[in-house]
Amino acid sequence: MLQLPIQTAAYWTTDLKITRADIEAIFARFLETEQPLTAREVALFFIKQRIAAEQDKLRKQLANATLFQPSKHYEVGQELIFPALNFASGKVVGVRRGYNPDYGEFNVIEVAFGEKRREFAADLRAPHPLNDVSHDLNALFSAVQPSPEAIFERYGESIIEALEARLVDEPDAIFMGGFWFVRSLLAQVSVAHLHLAEAVLDLREGGPATAEELLPDLDFAPELPLPLRAFSLNVALSQDERFDNVGADGDVRWFLRRLEPPEVLQIPPRLEYQPLAYDERLLTPELRELEIELGDEFSELPPLAKPPREVRIRLIYPHRRMGTLPMNAYLEAMLPLATEARRLLITLIDGQTSEPFNAWVVREGRYLCGLSDFYRRHKLPIGVHLTFRATEHPSRFVLSFKAHRPRTEYIRLAIPSGGKLRFENFKRSIGAEYDELMILGAEDIDGVDQVWAATRNRGRSLSDILSDLLPELARLMPQQTVHAKTLYSAVNIVRRCPPAPIFATLLSRPEFESVGNGYWRMASA
Repeated sequence: MLQLPIQTAAYWTTDLKITRADIEAIFARFLETEQPLTAREVALFFIKQRIAAEQDKLRKQLANATLFQPSKHYEVGQELIFPALNFASGKVVGVRRGYNPDYGEFNVIEVAFGEKRREFAADLRAPHPLNDVSHDLNALFSAVQPSPEAIFERYGESIIEALEARLVDEPDAIFMGGFWFVRSLLAQVSVAHLHLAEAVLDLREGGPATAEELLPDLDFAPELPLPLRAFSLNVALSQDERFDNVGADGDVRWFLRRLEPPEVLQIPPRLEYQPLAYDERLLTPELRELEIELGDEFSELPPLAKPPREVRIRLIYPHRRMGTLPMNAYLEAMLPLATEARRLLITLIDGQTSEPFNAWVVREGRYLCGLSDFYRRHKLPIGVHLTFRATEHPSRFVLSFKAHRPRTEYIRLAIPSGGKLRFENFKRSIGAEYDELMILGAEDIDGVDQVWAATRNRGRSLSDILSDLLPELARLMPQQTVHAKTLYSAVNIVRRCPPAPIFATLLSRPEFESVGNGYWRMASA
């Protein structure tokens, strides 16, 4: 079977080198179309150019040489092309007689390929597949011409990687919002245009808005193609600190930075975890399984084969207090990539009312914010089970919980007292499914905040905090014991901490005693 070099995997992967001619051809394409191109479009153009170049090279080779076929006669000095050797060219340097009982008499030609020499049968009367190779160039090219789309399907990732590695070193190449273009061809965006863009976003309460949505109010270069105008505006906005790209990759959307919520611009101290040293070898398999079940955003969770379509979350006090949603590794894997945006604005759909609302993804803080109204509207308690579910749109998700008719139940209420927390059982109306071991209440929010601030300012150790909380919670239980999940929920009222350091402290300190099944008590004196 005939095979051009461009039909081999090595040509598009290990052997692939992007030349200056390739870059110049891509730049000429930008100049010709005045259109930014996605990485896929650049790669497909490159593939088509390489196919055309290789076929042109082959045409020139065949124009000056003879296509080798075993049935033909050849003389010393003839130039031959060998389709079976990736169309390598060689020169006949010797001819001798040959014989084989199966094939009869024939000639053996010696062919030089540079320094190397090989022998081939000629004047062969027996049938041979290479005798069927057409001398019609058009028929030959039709037989071996690969599909650019098929090549991209198989090797697109390697091709894009090689092209982008070369383009980032080009001073005139620019990448923005999933598109490549040439910097020198950008339309000039004036200061006045940027001021107008700010005013438009102001009227939209900060945003978000795409460049295409902003352009009608800017009177910006109307004579140019829309894609070029939008790309030029995106580049200009990205270089102005007033504007923040809050869109996922390939979906550039702009927001006024000064109108973003405070918890988007700075991580609230309530949500900050100051890492604690602990011996993870102490954790029993039971406690490790419990840590995975709790799914804290600062816990190391087992990897999944693919991103999940749904994640279940247990709400703890600091997130209920700040109106945020913890973003553990599984939830983050569901979110769209945003390599160019520090902050991502997504749409959440209230699973109870089907109403959409905006939520901000703050990856460095490992949380989503903008959920205060959602929590307040549904009167959700600490410990509620929330479900975060993907939709067909990559930036839209459903946030729901299992609701039921509100009923009065006893819950543990945190009461500030003397710079610490007491706990008492009180009746409260609950209308959502929750984890009975984690549910807590707090009504004196200011007082609880003061306890949290005092704990933080005094730098109280985890063992001291547990020594305060465990007996307080245990006295509410007939067995005078407290489950590890309850302690995790309670600790996080006064100090942000994932489960593992809490569990390790319980195991390593003599004042705490395990009674089995995840329950703990203060050790007897």
